[in-house]
Amino acid sequence: MTSQKNLSIAHAWFEAFNAHNLDKLLSLYDEDAEHFSPKLKIRHPETNGIVKGQTALRTWWEDAFERLPSLQYKVTSLTADSDRVFMEYVRHVENEENLLVAEVLEIKEGMIVASRVYHG
Repeated sequence: MTSQKNLSIAHAWFEAFNAHNLDKLLSLYDEDAEHFSPKLKIRHPETNGIVKGQTALRTWWEDAFERLPSLQYKVTSLTADSDRVFMEYVRHVENEENLLVAEVLEIKEGMIVASRVYHG
C-alpha cells in the first residue's frame, strides 16, 4: 500500500465514524482486527482496553454512538506511510470538554488490522 492509499482509508474512517455508519466503518477493518482504547479500559476493565474482531468492534462503537449521539471527531493532522496512519483529532461531545486524541491505524493489504488510541 502506498501512503496515499492509507490516507484515503483514514479519510473514509473519519467520514464513516462521524456519520455513525457502523457498516461502512467496519468494512475498513480486517475480520480479526484489534482495537485498544483507554475509554474501553475504563468502561470495560475486564478487556484491559483491547477488543478483537469486527463483532467486538461493532458492540463497542454501537454503545458509544447510542450513549453519545453528538460524538464527532475533527481531524487536525494525518501522517501516513506504507504500513500505518497516525491521526490526530479533537473529540467533540455535547456537554463534555473537548479531548485531544491521537490514534494509529495499522494497515495491511488495504484493511485496518489494528488501531490504538491515545488521549492527550
